[in-house]
Amino acid sequence: MIRFVDGLHLGRAKVIGTAVIGEAGEPLALVDCGPESVFNHTAAGLRAQGLRPEDVTHVFVTHIHFDHAGAAWRWAEEYGATVCVHPRGAPHLADPSKLLASAAKIFGDRMGGLWGEMRAVRPDRLRVVQDREAVAAGGAVFTALDTPGHAQHHHAWWIGAERTLFAGDVMGVCIDGGPCLPPCPPPDINLEQWFASLRLLMALRPARVFLTHFGELDDPVKRLNELAERLLDWAEWIAEELKIGMPEEKIVPLFEQRVRGELKLAGLSDEMLDTYEQADPAAMSVAGLARYWRKYRPEVLA
Repeated sequence: MIRFVDGLHLGRAKVIGTAVIGEAGEPLALVDCGPESVFNHTAAGLRAQGLRPEDVTHVFVTHIHFDHAGAAWRWAEEYGATVCVHPRGAPHLADPSKLLASAAKIFGDRMGGLWGEMRAVRPDRLRVVQDREAVAAGGAVFTALDTPGHAQHHHAWWIGAERTLFAGDVMGVCIDGGPCLPPCPPPDINLEQWFASLRLLMALRPARVFLTHFGELDDPVKRLNELAERLLDWAEWIAEELKIGMPEEKIVPLFEQRVRGELKLAGLSDEMLDTYEQADPAAMSVAGLARYWRKYRPEVLA
């Protein structure tokens, strides 16, 4: 059985969620435990659904960004869970000092409020999982799918027997049936890899897809195509701004206005626009996509 628990990030619903796999009274698995700042909400959410946090044996993280894996150490320390992670992400969960230093440059004194505390996952609770490797947990078998593009250390987790996919961020942000948006933070955005990952996932023809931001995706094939189109559109728009010499700091408000316009056109309320912005900050996508063009495709900007 699959349940979805809202971490109520900063008190707001439908920003960061955790998938819970398993039956009450039996071992449970989590996918994307969220940041440490939502740990208590997530544990309480399990209890509200008749589940015991003490029964969580595995935490599968799609990637190591704070909003997906920041609380992994607490599930390991307090409940003895094994944290399953991509080989490129594992060193940063074992020693998050570089991750913390990098994030502090972006978030500054907002770090604690946004993400809480992040500590190392001790070695005996950390499991490195290779591409296509299977792990049994929560009464299911999870297969790791290497899906870079959003991050170099990204796994989508696939339960083949049920054709169910836990897509992390590679299939975007989609809240309450609204538009599917690509989260594009630095430093790992790579369009070619991302499109290859989407083709891999499309070939699976998943029956169910769960997104960390937020919940079960309606019509996965349609949404996957929507995401690919918007990812290319956003990237090309930012490239055009860079080509005419527009500084990033001036692109940000223009892009924020553009994204809000897309969401308003889809009929979303101002409250829902703010929810999308919290889950997928537009300024981060400007930075990530600008870095992509400068690093991988500088000839486009010439």
